[in-house]
Amino acid sequence: MEFLAWFGPVFEPVAFLLLLGGTIGGLILGATPGLSPTMAVALLIPFTFHLQPVQGLILLGSAYTSTVAGGAVSAILLKIPGAPANIATTLDGHTMAKAGQGKRALQLSFLASLFGGVFGVLLLIFLTPVLASWALKFGPSESFWIAILGVTIIGTLGGGSVIKGLLAGCIGLWLSTIGFDDILGTQRFIFHSSLGGGINIIAALIGLFAIPQVISMFAKGRSTTSMDVIDVRPHPIKEAIRELGQSRLALTIGTAVGSIIGLIPGVGGQIAGLVAYDQTRNFSKDRAKFGSGHPEGIIAAESANNAMVGPSLVPLLTLSIPGSPTAAVLLGGLIIHGIFPGPNIFLYHSNVVWPFINSMLIGQFLMCIFGLLIAGYAARIARVPPYAMAAVVLALAVFGSYSVQNSMNDVYVMFVLGVAMYFLERYGYSAAPLVLGLILGPIAEGSFVEGAMIANAQNGIFQYFFTGGLNLVLIAIVVASIGYSVWLELRMKRHEAKV
Repeated sequence: MEFLAWFGPVFEPVAFLLLLGGTIGGLILGATPGLSPTMAVALLIPFTFHLQPVQGLILLGSAYTSTVAGGAVSAILLKIPGAPANIATTLDGHTMAKAGQGKRALQLSFLASLFGGVFGVLLLIFLTPVLASWALKFGPSESFWIAILGVTIIGTLGGGSVIKGLLAGCIGLWLSTIGFDDILGTQRFIFHSSLGGGINIIAALIGLFAIPQVISMFAKGRSTTSMDVIDVRPHPIKEAIRELGQSRLALTIGTAVGSIIGLIPGVGGQIAGLVAYDQTRNFSKDRAKFGSGHPEGIIAAESANNAMVGPSLVPLLTLSIPGSPTAAVLLGGLIIHGIFPGPNIFLYHSNVVWPFINSMLIGQFLMCIFGLLIAGYAARIARVPPYAMAAVVLALAVFGSYSVQNSMNDVYVMFVLGVAMYFLERYGYSAAPLVLGLILGPIAEGSFVEGAMIANAQNGIFQYFFTGGLNLVLIAIVVASIGYSVWLELRMKRHEAKV
């Protein structure tokens, strides 16, 4: 194939060193709470100014790839997602870490990331023209139904009561409305000047997951005994590979969901892991094990997160429409070097674009190799006494929240949400559905308002949202998801009643 001719520039000394540096740096940045893939790529853009275009894009692409995977490290070991895309990983990953299986969980996460990531990049390489025309068909109505599909899984993410999961999700949806309406420009629920810009998702993510952990750690004080320190059991890599091969259902669903969601402009990977996790649980024979340290939960979430990376670049490169927030930052990196995405980008800039894409394919393998090498050492973080870990996590939380917009307002919001979440958790509420509501709120609302404006100028809202092939398919999936979840819930209750 013609694209094979463009692997050469990737292995040039400077380019390959940048690929290595971006991969290792991305893993470190991804494991740091608050430093999302979007922020990591944005921080690296100034370093590309004096590099050749292909070298600069290789650095950015490798950082993007490894940061998404690196976020699983803090999600598993600290129950603090490195990025919104790693929320679902905390549900089973941290439980495994507390049981001494942190190394096993990390191995599975990086292997699943490799599988999903390679599949996603291969889609980008072979099917870009076809997928680009398909992605272009997604308008406001289709994006709205995708968001509604995400909303349907809110109730099942609470880990216990469906009612409490739905209530937590509703709180998240309400929090997403705070600030200025992006479309109409009106103020909503601005109780304090700190809320003028709304609630930043990164600050909220850190607060909701990190601060409850910090409070619990500090509550233990310095009276830590050897029983308080989590054990880290050895786990051979061959066993992890064998386990991954046995989890074909989770791997298939995660990769497929991530690839599809990555293609949809504006949705991003925040909900890919959660949707993949939910659908894998629905179809799994071991549904009851999810949330209690089931490896399939990690495999589904991480394969989806990384399968999203390649397809998210399809609408960017061919239509100049970013498929995710990080892809939007990459668009800036392309333009800086005089490369304007569009249908002719592979014709006029093939000497830059193909090495960039191929470096992302190689970067997936490097990410997995370095991730597996550090898995055993990283898992030992669990052995740090709680009072020492609390101080480190608190410092990272403040740094991560402040660095998003260089604003103390985000730090204040982070603390308030974190303390509130600490008390909610004591009453059986979970942070995962709350965060999902916070993420999906703007997507669902913005898509609905845009669609309503278009519909009013055409044939009405009903015809706009409830007709068309893609709309009907998505509506059917939403109804099937709700019905299947209810059926499984009723079946489990009948089973428990018999027991």
